[in-house]
Amino acid sequence: MNIRQLLLSTAAAGALAIGGAFATAPAFAAELGTHEAPVNVIRSAIDLPAAIGDRGPETVRINLETVEVIGELSNGTTYDYWTFNHKVPGPFVRVRVGDTVEVLMKNHEDSIAMHNVDFHAVTGLHGGGHATMAAPGETKGFTFKALNAGLYVYHCAVGPAAQHIANGMYGLILVEPEGGLPPVDHEFYVMQGELYTYEAYGSRGHLTEDYDKLMNETPEYYVFNGADMALTGDNALHAEVGETIRIYFGVGGPNKTSSFHVIGEIFDKVYNLGSLTSAPLQDVQTISVPPGGAVAVDMKLEVPGEYLVVDHALSRAARGLVGKLIVTGPEQPDLFRESVDGEELSYLAD
Repeated sequence: MNIRQLLLSTAAAGALAIGGAFATAPAFAAELGTHEAPVNVIRSAIDLPAAIGDRGPETVRINLETVEVIGELSNGTTYDYWTFNHKVPGPFVRVRVGDTVEVLMKNHEDSIAMHNVDFHAVTGLHGGGHATMAAPGETKGFTFKALNAGLYVYHCAVGPAAQHIANGMYGLILVEPEGGLPPVDHEFYVMQGELYTYEAYGSRGHLTEDYDKLMNETPEYYVFNGADMALTGDNALHAEVGETIRIYFGVGGPNKTSSFHVIGEIFDKVYNLGSLTSAPLQDVQTISVPPGGAVAVDMKLEVPGEYLVVDHALSRAARGLVGKLIVTGPEQPDLFRESVDGEELSYLAD
């Protein structure tokens, strides 16, 4: 049984309640050429740079390229993604407070649209969006001082910004505080987004964006890291019993708030709203993250098993928004076991 079937069957059992400016969007597919082999747009959750730690401030260069690609949304289904560096989300950017950050952004010459980048970590005009407004083939840039520690979203802000974001143009930038964050055994990078297609969820073939659905905030797909069920199979998150993990989680959106939750786990520490200078929340079950917002959550993994990573608006799991955290290691019967001492239990097969 696959994850979607598991979620739906569990929900059925009651255990888990689980034309605007671009109205001619179908022409985009023909213009881009759907005969091209689709690319893998999924950003691996382990694709992020190592912790900075206690180094001093320095000058850091960020190189971004906005690339429009035909990507694999699910098995047998493709979509015209707009990306930073060929993946969704864009690269995880890591600097420290006090760094001087140079941003260079190239809009690929084959693009059909203007693109730019707006960093929420920037104190300055449009978060760099005005300085990086680039036509196809152009390279633009700006320099900023990282003044505030925190976990921040960046995204394309060319109008209509919601369209560029929905098509995949978002990412996270972590500005570490002086001395860095407390160390953990594993760090993961996860972002949530929405796709608005003319075709219904689960349709096969090449799908096209629906501007009216975007404006009405009625997505067909909800995604972690760019694609339907992306953080499962080979892209699942992995760790061992006894290890600590940190998930850097953001919502590109553009429209829906996430109720981020790991079924069967509790967040030991939550850096709420991406604030790294406030005292973290402790022992949190579910955390609300708005579009354009972020959070970092820490957990110690104490019981082995396959845990589902979800938005607790659980009907979204049936539209592609589910991942897996696989924890291996010895059983911990003192902490959890599927039995009750001295009782013979029976379970309904269905």
